[in-house]
Amino acid sequence: MIRRHRLAHETRVAVLAAALGLPGVVATGVWLAQGVHGPAAWALGVGVAALWIGLAMNARARTARPLQTISNLVAALRAGDYSVRGHVENSADALGGALGELNAFAASLRDERLGEMEATALLEKVIGEIDVAIFAFDGAGRLKLVNHAGERLIGRTATQLAGTSAAALEMSPLLEGETPRLVETTFTQGGVWELRRSSFRQQGLPHQLVVLSNLQRAMREEERQAWQRLVRVLGHEINNSLTPIRSLAANMRSNLRRSPQPEGWRDDLDRGLEVIEKRSEALGRFMAAYARLAKLPPPNFAAIEIAPWVRRIAELEKRVPVHVEAGPAVSVMGDGDQLDQLLINLVQNAADAALETGGTVTVTWSTQGNHLELTVLDEGAGLPPAANLFVPFFTTKPNGSGIGLVLARQVAEAHRGSLTLRNRDRRTGVEARVRLLRA
Repeated sequence: MIRRHRLAHETRVAVLAAALGLPGVVATGVWLAQGVHGPAAWALGVGVAALWIGLAMNARARTARPLQTISNLVAALRAGDYSVRGHVENSADALGGALGELNAFAASLRDERLGEMEATALLEKVIGEIDVAIFAFDGAGRLKLVNHAGERLIGRTATQLAGTSAAALEMSPLLEGETPRLVETTFTQGGVWELRRSSFRQQGLPHQLVVLSNLQRAMREEERQAWQRLVRVLGHEINNSLTPIRSLAANMRSNLRRSPQPEGWRDDLDRGLEVIEKRSEALGRFMAAYARLAKLPPPNFAAIEIAPWVRRIAELEKRVPVHVEAGPAVSVMGDGDQLDQLLINLVQNAADAALETGGTVTVTWSTQGNHLELTVLDEGAGLPPAANLFVPFFTTKPNGSGIGLVLARQVAEAHRGSLTLRNRDRRTGVEARVRLLRA
């Protein structure tokens, strides 16, 4: 198209040049018609014609070349090449000034593009590193963009997720309804998330941006730190409670050294030793429980087959029947010792509840995409009306330590999973659900 316009322009310039030379030719013809003959007349006519033609060709050269340069420069700008520049021979004339302005315009566009590329690179870096899951869907609900937090959330890479529909990712409900709002997700680690959504356009087409913030993770981290501070305070109080024990021991030792011995000293000695023994055992259990909770080491991952693992743990419980309903053959990557403790705690809690009602315990599992869902069901009385189930040292059992569920949830989250408890539907009992990534 540009070449066709350029040829048409050059044709017009050639016609202009011919028109400029026409007066010389006409003048020569008139002189010849009037009888002006001779070499001088011919020389004059040819000279005038040559002069006019020279002027016309010079005008063509001074006009066509800059216009052709301008045409090439505009074509490069339209193609996105901002590095092309035109040579300005004379910036004083109109065409030279136009060419200079185009050069300045190209330089400005180049600077803007560099700034845009740097800003885009910075934005991509921030989006990639931020600990908030970000997803972008096109008008058809296909995933177009996901950051690293979103990859960890789904358990797949951006390459694997590209073009996947929101329905396949179980994210269709997130593209509807009012925002911001709290949602409970089932397509990932579970729990309560804050959903924010906005619309934008790319290449003129509508898209939706979905942002998920894991509020529970931050809240639980704050809770964990608060619990640690609380336990430090309790440790101080425990040390203070040891003071009367030391005092009691000192009194007993003093009585033993007295002569003659006071009346009833043996009974006092026996009662004192019994108090010291029971108190020491209680404090030992408390400190051991805290040590297990506060010093959970990072998991050592290895492949674990679910079926033999579940059956082995179920056989450890002898107080009530534990039924294993086999699910699909599947493995997870996890720390065997920590996952053993997790499942032992859940089965023991279920057995404790079932003992009160004479019920049974059932363990089963299924797969949901890239996740394994392990469920422990009991036929007990159900969850108590309290929000303290996962608070350390909170227990409703007379001899409970209050760390079993907290430890189990810490193990699940250390394996990038989750643990949830709820009352069973349409019957009494509790459903404990563990969600883990498949191997």
